[in-house]
Amino acid sequence: MRTAELRRTTGETDVTVVLDLDGTGKSDISTGCGFLDHMLTLFARHGRFDLTVQARGDTWVDDHHTVEDVGIVLGGAFAQALGEKRGVTRYGSTLLPMDEALILTAVDLSGRGLLCYGLAIPTEKVGTFDTQLTEEFLNAFARQAGLTLHVKQLAGTNSHHIIEGAFKSLARSLRAAVAIDPAAAGEVPSTKGVL
Repeated sequence: MRTAELRRTTGETDVTVVLDLDGTGKSDISTGCGFLDHMLTLFARHGRFDLTVQARGDTWVDDHHTVEDVGIVLGGAFAQALGEKRGVTRYGSTLLPMDEALILTAVDLSGRGLLCYGLAIPTEKVGTFDTQLTEEFLNAFARQAGLTLHVKQLAGTNSHHIIEGAFKSLARSLRAAVAIDPAAAGEVPSTKGVL
């Protein structure tokens, strides 16, 4: 079972994530940030991950701490669920159109947390969501998951579409990367023997 349950409690947030990498896309998301809830719901659906995220944070300040900490805990849950990464495909990439937006993501379950970010989001807000928090979330997620993540915007003028395209593309890239490769079952996909 490639599952994880992780909780992080600080003076600013309390976040719990339950993850099943081999699910069907069911989700139960409540972060106190409506746009993030929307992104994580579609992330679960397109990745076919069963995902529960419950978060309470100091959103009366702003959404920063909650969004970043959800990224931290979700990344940690992926790392925990993947374990030694035996048999995984390791790499995944997706070129995803979202109306006028075109987003490319590429993932390597390398064990080295790195975000290479290339989104040019034209507005500061989508609803009440600070669009700069997209980078904060993805950075926290990549670092804690221990994966290399490239996110590139090839086209797009609508902030909602750009961000949604990035989350959908990431989900599908991760879906490919975490999939078990039948030809390499039980093997760690690295010449080093460890990821």
